[in-house]
Amino acid sequence: MAERIRIAIAGHGNLGRGVEAAVARNADMELAGIYSRRPPEQLKPLQAATPVFGMEALPGHTDRIHVLILCGGSKEDLPVQGPQLAALFNTVDSFDTHARIPEYFAAVDAPARENSRTALISAGWDPGMFSINRVMSEALLPDGATYTFWGDGLSQGHSDAVRRVDGVADAVQYTRPVEEAVERVRRAERPVLSTREKHTRECFVVLEEGADAERVRDAIVTMPHYFDAYDTTVHFISAEELARDHRAMGHGGFVIRSGNTSAGNAQVVEYALKLRSNPEFTASVLVAYARAVHRLHAMGQYGAKTVFDVPPGLLSSRSAEQLRAEEL
Repeated sequence: MAERIRIAIAGHGNLGRGVEAAVARNADMELAGIYSRRPPEQLKPLQAATPVFGMEALPGHTDRIHVLILCGGSKEDLPVQGPQLAALFNTVDSFDTHARIPEYFAAVDAPARENSRTALISAGWDPGMFSINRVMSEALLPDGATYTFWGDGLSQGHSDAVRRVDGVADAVQYTRPVEEAVERVRRAERPVLSTREKHTRECFVVLEEGADAERVRDAIVTMPHYFDAYDTTVHFISAEELARDHRAMGHGGFVIRSGNTSAGNAQVVEYALKLRSNPEFTASVLVAYARAVHRLHAMGQYGAKTVFDVPPGLLSSRSAEQLRAEEL
C-alpha cells in the first residue's frame, strides 16, 4: 500500500476542525498534526492521538508534513502566513478576498518557487468550485452573461472581517441574494446588475463594553472589498442572542450562465450548492486539493497554483484508469 499523504492543519477554528473531519474520511491520508497560536493544551482534537503544537514549531517539522492546510482568515492571517509558510511546505489555503487574489498569488508564488514548493491558493467554493464553473460555462457559451449569487447564508470570511473591527466582541454576517435579480437571470434576460442590485448583507454584532455603536456601524458598512459596495444592515444584539440564534453555519449559492448558441436558442447553465455546514464543505474542498498538490509537487510543478491549474483527476483518490472506466 502506498504511503498515506501526511496532512497538517495551521489554525484550529471552524475551518480547521472541518479539515480534521475531512481527513478522517479519506483513506489515503493521515493527520500529521494541528498547529495553533493557542496553547496546545487548550485544543481538543477529534482524535485524542492527534499531536498538537504551537505555530512556532512549524519550521522544525518540515520533514513530517506532505501538505499544510492553512485555515486562517483572509483579512489578516493568510496575507502574512501564506508567503511565509509556502517557503517551508506545500500548502493549500482558502484566501477569498477576490479583489486581492492577483497580488496574493504573486506574494505566495515567489517563495514557493524559490524553495521548490507547491502552493495552491484560494480553494473552496467561491473562490474555488464557483470559479471553475464560471470559466467552464463561459467557454461553452461564449455569447452570454454570467451571474454569481451567494446565500442565503452565513459567510465565514465576512464574519471574521466584522469580528476584527475595533469594538466588536463577536459577530456574524449573512449574505442574501435579491430574489428579483435571480429570477430575471434564470429567465435568460441577461440583465445588467450592479453589485448592490444582486445582494444585500446583514450583520449581527455583539459590542465590547463601552464601544461606540455608530462608529462600529460606520467601520463595517464602509469596509473596502467587504461591505462598501452593498446595502448593509447592522444589528446590535447580546452575546446570548448570538449564541442562541446565529450559530448555524449553512450557506450556498449558484452560478448561472445564460447564452445563445444560435438566434432564438437560449441556453442556461446553473451550478448550485446548498450547504448545511459552510466550513465543513470548504474544508472538504481544501483536503481534495491537498491530494492534488501532493501529486503536483511529485511531478515537479512548483510555485503558486489556482484551481484553474489543476486537472480534475488529480483531486480523486482513484487512479486515472479507474476514472476512465467508472466516470467517463
